[in-house]
Amino acid sequence: MKEILLIEDDKALSMGICLAIRTEEIRVRQCFDLHGAKEQWGSKKFDLLILDINLPDGNGLELLKEIRNGSAIPLIILTANDMETDIVAGLEMGADDYVTKPFSLAVLRARVNAQLRKKSQAFPARTEIGSYVFDFDRMEYYKDKVSVELSKTEQKLLRCLVENRGITLARETLIDRIWTNGSEYVDENALSVSVKRLRDKLEENPAMPKYIKTVYGIGYTWAVKEG
Repeated sequence: MKEILLIEDDKALSMGICLAIRTEEIRVRQCFDLHGAKEQWGSKKFDLLILDINLPDGNGLELLKEIRNGSAIPLIILTANDMETDIVAGLEMGADDYVTKPFSLAVLRARVNAQLRKKSQAFPARTEIGSYVFDFDRMEYYKDKVSVELSKTEQKLLRCLVENRGITLARETLIDRIWTNGSEYVDENALSVSVKRLRDKLEENPAMPKYIKTVYGIGYTWAVKEG
């Protein structure tokens, strides 16, 4: 059973959305303000969020920012036609898709199903490799059962490497994936620094890494394929 959290203050529209996307496999929980949404979010695990931007007790982007600090859950924002700034801000803050009002319920249903399919086909959020446990959704990382604190950049770098372990990723590819906003302005040295910091935190001997290896003239790879 898939659980969707719908945050929309227009109760008639909220009910229409529920009727459009609810199935035997999809359950929808409704919230009408930020306060209720935060309570629901903190008490239950969801598979997707549909978030209105303009809510009676605040801006939905506040909740989006809070959620993205600890979760990669698929999220679709709802916004008015003339609020282009909300769309741009939402996408830059981590929304996966947006739908402008007024909208077709059939189109919203299709977009919801597309996000759920993408989530089911995605790389497993929790990965175990040897003595490492990486939970990318919860942003929890362990080495020998000891928690390791990683910066946002280090988390992105680790995920890129682990999802493609055994494959060499070019420096340019990593820079584009890690610094998604304005990668053209990123100093080449920034990637080298991030790799060094990640090795220092994860490798037994950072000077002779077993996992995060340099492929000279190309880029980097997570050398161990198992796990």
